[in-house]
Amino acid sequence: MIDFILFIIFSGLETYAIFFLAFKIFKIDLYHKEMVFASFIMGFFSYSLRTNYDLFQLDILSQYALMFCFMWLLFRIHPFYASILTGMAYQSYSVIQTSLYYILKFIAKLPLTLLDYISINVFILQFLSALTVICIGVYVGNRRIGFDFVPDKPDVKIKTTTSEKILFILNLPALTIVTSLSYFVESFFFFLIPIFYGIILWGYLYFSYKKDRNNYESFST
Repeated sequence: MIDFILFIIFSGLETYAIFFLAFKIFKIDLYHKEMVFASFIMGFFSYSLRTNYDLFQLDILSQYALMFCFMWLLFRIHPFYASILTGMAYQSYSVIQTSLYYILKFIAKLPLTLLDYISINVFILQFLSALTVICIGVYVGNRRIGFDFVPDKPDVKIKTTTSEKILFILNLPALTIVTSLSYFVESFFFFLIPIFYGIILWGYLYFSYKKDRNNYESFST
């Protein structure tokens, strides 16, 4: 029972942080109660898949799918943009968490493995990752340096630009790299994972900036 409670708390904290960062980056209003509710549901699914069936990859896929569904159906974001928010948010979190993992394990020499998901060291990693992401979200929100091209209605008619299509396509390599984490977590080549994450994240940020700037230029003219 204690393991379940701790898993739900720290997993929920991670998920809440991902929602928080996504909404801050795209200047979307925060609905804290709904975010906590969605985080609890996703944590429960994750615990069930990992402890009852030992399905790590399926858990990652289900978390990705659930976040997309909550973005779309609970927070009422257009499904096209919900997929972009989900991809960028997961990629951002993955860059931060894998970088912290590398620092804690290989530099600070902390005994740590992401496959042992119920341990004090993993909880430390989850807490530090979530805290870092929330701090970044607060900074982005205070500086107003996010993007604002995501419509606030789910049924709005959209005309996608090339940048948006590329952002949507980036979901495929992003999801592929995220789900491949378990194959490299104990490998000598683990240091490549945050690099790959960073490359995909750079793509998200570059084309989001390009889309936002094009909207501004079109508005100005």
